[in-house]
Amino acid sequence: MEVDMIFKIAAIGIIVAILNVLLVRSGREEQALLTTIAGLIVALMMIITQIGDLFTSIKNIFGL
Repeated sequence: MEVDMIFKIAAIGIIVAILNVLLVRSGREEQALLTTIAGLIVALMMIITQIGDLFTSIKNIFGL
């Protein structure tokens, strides 16, 4: 895994946390929850591509 990928995921986490706090304090708990779920989905989509590359590399190494 590349270091920039870790920084991107960390940046998404920080932005989502800030938005969550702002929305909860303004009384919009439902939107805060949706923002958190959206951030989680974006981070998971980034990780899924890396996992796909990992499986492809494993298949090539073992000749499967």
